[in-house]
Amino acid sequence: MSKPSRRPNREAIKKQRKEYKKAQNKLRKTQNAEGLIAPPSATISNCKCKYTDIEEERDARLDALTHQIKAYRSILPVLLKRLSKIKDFRSPKKIKHKMTVLLVYGILCFTFQMSSRREATREMTRPMFMKNLRSLFPELEDLPHNDTLTRLLKKIDVNKIEQAHIDMIKHLIRNKKFLRYLIASCYPIAIDVTQKFKRSYLWDEKCLERKVRTKNKTEDDGAEPEEKKQYYVYVLEANLAFQNGMVIPLLSEILSYTEGDSDKNKQDCEQKAFKRLAARLKKSFSHLPILVLLDGLYPNGPIMEICHKNNWDFMIVLQDDSLPSVWEEIEKLLVMQKENIHHQTWGKRNQLFRWVSDIDYRYICPVTKKEKQQLVHVVICEENWQEIALGSAETVTKKSRHVWVSAEPLHKRTVHERCNLGAHHRWGIESSILVEKHQGYQYEHCFSYNWEVMRGYHYLMRMAHALNVLALHSYALAKYICDFGVRGLIAFIKTTIASPWIDTDDLNKIATAPCQLRLE
Repeated sequence: MSKPSRRPNREAIKKQRKEYKKAQNKLRKTQNAEGLIAPPSATISNCKCKYTDIEEERDARLDALTHQIKAYRSILPVLLKRLSKIKDFRSPKKIKHKMTVLLVYGILCFTFQMSSRREATREMTRPMFMKNLRSLFPELEDLPHNDTLTRLLKKIDVNKIEQAHIDMIKHLIRNKKFLRYLIASCYPIAIDVTQKFKRSYLWDEKCLERKVRTKNKTEDDGAEPEEKKQYYVYVLEANLAFQNGMVIPLLSEILSYTEGDSDKNKQDCEQKAFKRLAARLKKSFSHLPILVLLDGLYPNGPIMEICHKNNWDFMIVLQDDSLPSVWEEIEKLLVMQKENIHHQTWGKRNQLFRWVSDIDYRYICPVTKKEKQQLVHVVICEENWQEIALGSAETVTKKSRHVWVSAEPLHKRTVHERCNLGAHHRWGIESSILVEKHQGYQYEHCFSYNWEVMRGYHYLMRMAHALNVLALHSYALAKYICDFGVRGLIAFIKTTIASPWIDTDDLNKIATAPCQLRLE
């Protein structure tokens, strides 16, 4: 005789859902009464299409396209001016497309989220798409084959493409577009590393190398896994990460095997790449006040020394097993500095901040082998909140703990801004990288097995993502984001260009209309 099932049946599951929703509503009312109100979350509208006829949809498409292209064209002159300065090594007698035309075409391939070179060549050269795109961007005299762009990237200095990206951000900073989003009067820049792609064979000498264990497919199940070499590309990314969720790609440092120490059999790593990235960041933004946001890999003396030399503020995640000497000082000073405490509510969370100041951190310099010291400050954030446990109607209390090393002393008036609005938003770069990987920008696609061409496509992709972020955070497009979401709006605009929705006269008006970028 079979045993009765321990799983709940359909009726029990329905009852469980009702109790869960009822408990959620009760908890929400209790939290609202206590003033624990979470900020509104961005949720795509869950309704049928609100356009009642073709004319209404056409007007919406025209309006969305107008504001998107205006945002692009407000920045395009700066890009064209900088891209035109790149030296073109092609034979003048064989040139059919100007270099700026090819590079702008490459940027547009990524802004419209083409998944590959073949798709870009196929879709963007369709007669209707080409006609409408040339009306919107008169600079595009003719759309090239994507292989033409590849051949160009083989010959030019692709670092100049990223320099054009930097000049675009400088232009926006000079025009004071980001003043409302600063943290402690600084521009928050989050830095993180990620894997671009991997292969099982060595396709370029600059690829990083590692050994991975794979199962040995033999009849003997107890066989030891065999080790195989794997070749991969890592990129250290730097993004502007603002408190309103706007994360703008800024710089990329691609790790290279040739940057390592071959004598000691050591290849390139995040720490070395950070030093190179920091030098480039300082050179490009020498007088810009910067707040560097780093994860738990970076709390060490050399990294903090670089930040101090560059006059950068920083907030670095401190893990429990990092800097034992600093943790010893924290435990002692927490008892002595009892006044350094602050309670508050943030959204639905109750937060307790404790901090210690003036910790004398000593370390051995890896180059000179001499002892050095840094004066650092540490803040601990302990928070708790209530939520309904999944699959039941029980209210549970969740807890979390965050610790950061700060370059500046903490105070009650600054702890919220530095921690909640600054350090907490370091996750923005992780979300941005996930968007580039899984939401249309094809971050993990190689595009070419030529190292310089691969870098060139990467820089064009990052520049296109920055343009889309700026456009989609503009005041005029906010209502469309609520209706379509980010990817939905990009697809909405792309299908508008690819179809005969808009008259040529309207397209010409968009191309010649005055442009201004107004961020929400």
